[in-house]
This record gives sequence, C-alpha cells and structure tokens, in this order.
Amino acid sequence: MKTRIKDLREDKDLGQKNLSEVLNISQVAYSYYELGRRNIPVDTICKIADFYGTSVDYLLYRTDNPEPYPKSKEQE
Repeated sequence: MKTRIKDLREDKDLGQKNLSEVLNISQVAYSYYELGRRNIPVDTICKIADFYGTSVDYLLYRTDNPEPYPKSKEQE
C-alpha cells in the first residue's frame, strides 16, 4: 500500500504535508505510512480512498481498477 499511496500523491503533485493536513495528522506520521514504518488505521485508509476517489481495495492492491465502488444508501 505504501507505494500506491505515494504514487497517487505524486500523480496529483501533492506533498506529504498536503495529505497530512487532509488527514489531520502530522507530516511525520504520514511519511511513516509511505515508508511502511507504521500501519495505517482503517479509518485513515478510508479517508485516503475517498480523497483520491478510489477504493480501499485499490489502495491495498486487491484490484488494479482505481474506480471507486458505488456508495450504498446507508453511506449517503
């Protein structure tokens, strides 16, 4: 996952600081996610997927399709 979140960030020309602000965490904590030094909490993985408009499965390499899944009525 660390490679995928880094690639998505770089594709959008964003810095780690930008993502850390979106996620409301420190830049150091975010850098640890990209380096694989810290596990990413599930709620943070969901926030990252929502921010990039993709699915959690895409971030976790369970699929190579970056398209997000449709939201259920409960999530709306």
